[in-house]
Amino acid sequence: MRKMTGTDFGEWLRGRSDERLRALVAARPELVTPVPAHIDGLAARACSPSAIGRALDRLDRFSLSVLETLVLRPGPADRETLLALLARAVPGGSDGSGGSVGEALGPALDAALDLLATRALIYGPEDALRPAPGVAEALDPPAALGPPVAEVFRHHPPERLDVLLRDIDPAYKGGGPAVARLAALLADPATVARLVGEVSPQARAALDELVWGPASGRLPNARRDVDAASAQSPIEQLLARGLLGATGEETVALPREVALVLRDGRVHRDLSPGPPALEGPVRDQDLADRTAAGQAFAFVRTVEELCEVWSVDPPGVLRAGGLAVRDLRRTAQLLDLPEWAAGLVVEVAHAAGLVAVGEGDWLPTGGYDGWRIKATEDRWAVLADAWATMERAPGLIGERDDRDRPLNALHPDLRRPGAAQMRARTLAVLESAPPGLAPTPESVLARLAWEQPRRRPALRDRLVRFALREAEHIGVTGLGVPSSHGRSVARGDGGAAGLLAPLLPQAVDHVLLQADLTAVAPGPLTTDLGRRLALMADVESKGGATVYRFSEQSIRRALDAGHSAGDLLAMLERHSATPVPQPLAYLVGDVARRHGRIRVGVASAYIRCDDPALLDEVLADKRAHLLRLRRLAPTVLASKTSRAALVDSLRAMGYAPVAESLEGDVVVARADARRTEGRLAARVTAAAAPDPETVTAAVRAMRAGDSRRRPVEAPGGEVPRSPATATISALQEAIRQGSRVWIGYLDSQGHATSRILEPARMEGGYLTAYDETRATVHRFALHRITGIGEIGG
Repeated sequence: MRKMTGTDFGEWLRGRSDERLRALVAARPELVTPVPAHIDGLAARACSPSAIGRALDRLDRFSLSVLETLVLRPGPADRETLLALLARAVPGGSDGSGGSVGEALGPALDAALDLLATRALIYGPEDALRPAPGVAEALDPPAALGPPVAEVFRHHPPERLDVLLRDIDPAYKGGGPAVARLAALLADPATVARLVGEVSPQARAALDELVWGPASGRLPNARRDVDAASAQSPIEQLLARGLLGATGEETVALPREVALVLRDGRVHRDLSPGPPALEGPVRDQDLADRTAAGQAFAFVRTVEELCEVWSVDPPGVLRAGGLAVRDLRRTAQLLDLPEWAAGLVVEVAHAAGLVAVGEGDWLPTGGYDGWRIKATEDRWAVLADAWATMERAPGLIGERDDRDRPLNALHPDLRRPGAAQMRARTLAVLESAPPGLAPTPESVLARLAWEQPRRRPALRDRLVRFALREAEHIGVTGLGVPSSHGRSVARGDGGAAGLLAPLLPQAVDHVLLQADLTAVAPGPLTTDLGRRLALMADVESKGGATVYRFSEQSIRRALDAGHSAGDLLAMLERHSATPVPQPLAYLVGDVARRHGRIRVGVASAYIRCDDPALLDEVLADKRAHLLRLRRLAPTVLASKTSRAALVDSLRAMGYAPVAESLEGDVVVARADARRTEGRLAARVTAAAAPDPETVTAAVRAMRAGDSRRRPVEAPGGEVPRSPATATISALQEAIRQGSRVWIGYLDSQGHATSRILEPARMEGGYLTAYDETRATVHRFALHRITGIGEIGG
């Protein structure tokens, strides 16, 4: 039977209906980026190694197994042959003679063959299916098999092959290709069974370890030129009989023909036509939704707290990019989170466009101000979408790279091209779980290993475990159960906010002020009240009710932000369910009276105060010695210390200075004063198939390209013939409409040929047109045109 070629594949592809071509383009959109000029171009692109690799990566384990089985066939195969071969690998199905196994496997095989043909990974008629060109090379080695005999023994010297053949077949007399003879012997089940029976149990055990892959191993100390009589170790016994072959100085491989015999006709060990079921405990779905909503609410507030903290005290950017380890540790302490969770918060805030680099520091962006005024459910949806689609792996924070350098939060090296796709696949598996089921990580990993068997398992498993842990912390899952709003994130339908809103706790706009200088928030505070209270008090404890502590430092912080004592007391009275306690009112008044009595300006810096006695007190303080103060006037002191350092030093000494500008105005320090450029990240959806209009246009363009390359022939092979006047009129009409025409044309030898033209102009007895049959602009003598005809299709 002749070998099928790429030309055969191109003709098969050309014979597919437009509907099937559209399905191919939708399943493999990279084939039309850009759109090929014709079907042959599509065929060539579909057979390229990179395109085939992408297509194979999208196959599930069963479809890949069907393709591997077809690749290992020496020629074309039909459905029944494949069914018989695959049934051997299904538990309980020793043959393909029918019965329950064949009945269950048949529909799955039909679906897999249809999928493979749709994606142009197999082609040909149903009774002679073949892998597409390049597929066998891309799958090499298929089914965890080793190289064939011809490749394993390719570099063995002829005399060594002669010794090996005589040990295997005593009747061997030499002559003919030795490798081909060896391949024929090792493909014979009876010969392999006899050779295996001659080796020790230890050698057979070593062989069993290689049968189902990996089919190669390292063996640094074994003799490779040993014969059967002198072989001593188990490996030497296998090498002497050709059951193993040396492929390098320290490597051996199990020949493919031997492995197939030892597999007893099976290509795969255990084959399942369907994915493994998700397993795990079953919990109440409503409880899981409420738990996830609580986690979502806490995550939003944590991101907001991070941005508020970084507004006042932003961490610096490392020279190589990223956030220093000490800054991440400090952030984790401020947020009361473990470091991995703090790293996740920082990364998600960055992915959402809430923080960015500005003036050498990590600062909130202008987009943060717009984000924080949104409803809580809308803010969470922004964060969840950013997490689901970001190409970064926060779980790697704290580990070391290949050059033993630490991977810091926000560092460029945390980017992993497959992170977003693997996160999306994990969410899709969670979304497929029945309500109330909390899938175990092991069952999720098993499902993904079945869905994408060609992915690197080590990196895939780590990214999946990261995604499951992060989903729980963000609120996509609750108690391990996919929540209703989390399923919406997985689908990417934009409905997460609406599903989350009814589950969130109602925000309260009041606190309970107590005489011990604390305020108790009986629930989540409104955004405005939360920001105001965080400015004038420090969080002392969190839980069902948040406790805030008022202190001299916190009240001064609010005064520094431009608020007066009256403003603070009025705000407390307005939002307190109880009267303002007297100790708190005294604290606010006392701090306000002392606040701003001392003014610090720029000399390098100066101190100005209307009370000379207070300046005498400052000069007499031993702690002021390092400030190098000198008196310029009864109410003015000068210092070589910077203004900011002078303000901090005086506050450390127990005073309450304020900074003033060159004009003498008080410099108001606002908590949200520092911002950098940036906006909220646009909502990114997972890569989807191109829209139907694009697919249809791509197929139409390729069909049109084919028609340009293939001249239209008249019935019986005749060229068009028509009266000269009708020909001229038709050409003029085609020029006006910009349409194509089919003409007959006599060449210089008088032979009539068919041409497909796009006429441009007609003058001086010549027609200037683009000749699509020759892909060039040409001038045609009008008297040589035999006629004009319509183009079919």
